[in-house]
Amino acid sequence: MVALYVGVFNYIALVWGYIDYTFPDPLQYYVDPYQSGISWQMATLIVVSPIFLALMWFIHREIKRDPTRATIWIRRWALFLTLFAAAVTIAVDLIWVLYAFLNGLDITERFLLKALVVLFVAAVGFMHFIADLWGYWEKFPARNRMVAYATGALVVITIVAGFFIVGTPTSARLYRFDNQKVNDLQSIQSQVVTYWQAKRKLPKSLSELSDPISGFSIPVDAQSGAPYDYTVKGPLSFELCAEFNAPMQGTAMETTRAVAPMPVGVKGMPQQDSWLHAAGHVCFDRTIDPEFYPPLNPKTP
Repeated sequence: MVALYVGVFNYIALVWGYIDYTFPDPLQYYVDPYQSGISWQMATLIVVSPIFLALMWFIHREIKRDPTRATIWIRRWALFLTLFAAAVTIAVDLIWVLYAFLNGLDITERFLLKALVVLFVAAVGFMHFIADLWGYWEKFPARNRMVAYATGALVVITIVAGFFIVGTPTSARLYRFDNQKVNDLQSIQSQVVTYWQAKRKLPKSLSELSDPISGFSIPVDAQSGAPYDYTVKGPLSFELCAEFNAPMQGTAMETTRAVAPMPVGVKGMPQQDSWLHAAGHVCFDRTIDPEFYPPLNPKTP
């Protein structure tokens, strides 16, 4: 029963993770799925599912050899407890869906899919264990084996499907590299603005930003080890460039690309001050507005 509960919980959480990735929250940018629980849930299912199926096979084999084992109190109480938990889960799931409908809440695809996943798992578990309580699987052992094979196949298909839905761990690692590059560029941009506020001129190169007193050192591309490209475009304008592995993930980027493909970093384009990026070599044009970032030591007239 412990293997069952752990497996069921992680199976539901894994499928929910797929749903969250496929139908992302509009207020949320890209989140690495392999850093948000999916990898743990996959690993747990890979280990726990065979253990659960092997234990079920062993228990039914012992019951076949000694039918009195089917009625021992601890087994019957475990079955009743599982049936109770499954029935409560089904009822709560249906109540929540009806509550959302009656209150006019926004019933999105992700909400309905998550509710259906819980309903499906709880209903299948309820039917399986009530059949076990009635001795159905002892009467039809071949059908019991079919259910075991189907359960194993469902777990395998769900895990394999994850690589097509959220991508492989390798692709997720590339996205993490891209996120780190954006963070580095943001840090460099902040230092460039601070440098201008202090000296009223842009640094000629990134090396001028190094400050051992504040402890700031120029970040480099963690993936390639190469420095980021920095170019002065004018008295108040500069350009930062990096090499990205893939387009930025998240609803904001997807919406932008769907509405109007935007050459990220091109001066004069809408949202040019964002960090949305495509794959490949991408540059971000920045222009300092002295009204927003006044000099720290303005000259007296």
